[in-house]
Amino acid sequence: MKPAADSKDGTTLKLTAGGLLSAGNSRNLALTAAADYFMRRSTSQFSALAAVNYGRSAPGADLPTETTVENYQGSVRYDYFFAGSLAGFGSVSARRDRFQELDLRLNFDPGLAYYFIDEKEQRFWGELGYDLQYDVRRQEAVDASLIETPDDPLDRTEVRHSVRGFAGYVNQVGSAVKFNASAEYLQNVTEAKNARVNVDIGLTSQINGSFSIATTFSLKFDNNPVPGVEKTDLVTALNLVYTLQQ
Repeated sequence: MKPAADSKDGTTLKLTAGGLLSAGNSRNLALTAAADYFMRRSTSQFSALAAVNYGRSAPGADLPTETTVENYQGSVRYDYFFAGSLAGFGSVSARRDRFQELDLRLNFDPGLAYYFIDEKEQRFWGELGYDLQYDVRRQEAVDASLIETPDDPLDRTEVRHSVRGFAGYVNQVGSAVKFNASAEYLQNVTEAKNARVNVDIGLTSQINGSFSIATTFSLKFDNNPVPGVEKTDLVTALNLVYTLQQ
């Protein structure tokens, strides 16, 4: 049975894939894939995301290729709407990133969300809560720190407790275009130098039927990363998206 016209209920599954392959004087291979699930039923809302990015390249025809991008991530989240636009939520996310020297970054985020706009085609909301971050660093980074900074070696694991603020916006602009943007700030409550910012922007344009093209931009900033790792990561992607929606 279809929901009423004014209902916020709905289910969406998006499958995204993209890639680049070049050969000759330079050789490159880049692959990206993601699955994004969203469900709203009355006072309950559930979402799940999984994504992978991988790339290899060689600067010359006679040189071997090397891995230049490798990260995997996933998250699950549940929201419960208490009354009106106020909701409580809990989410768990995991990330593995070779070039951020992370075997695992696990985040647990409970908090409150307030939806300034809460419609089926448009949502604008803010969140405030707590973030528990548990990192497991790559053993190679730990071993390197024993040589480079023997008086202050890198711990294999680290726990951070942070205050988390978030703002998100999603708008189905007409029937063929969808825009989304979000910004997240995490401030460690024990060490002020430990702060992170995550920004995501996306524009999806429908081709026909269930297929569309998505352009996305992602910024990840860590003010105190593992030694030798850049503070800022920027990723821009163009992908083909297949959407199932009810």
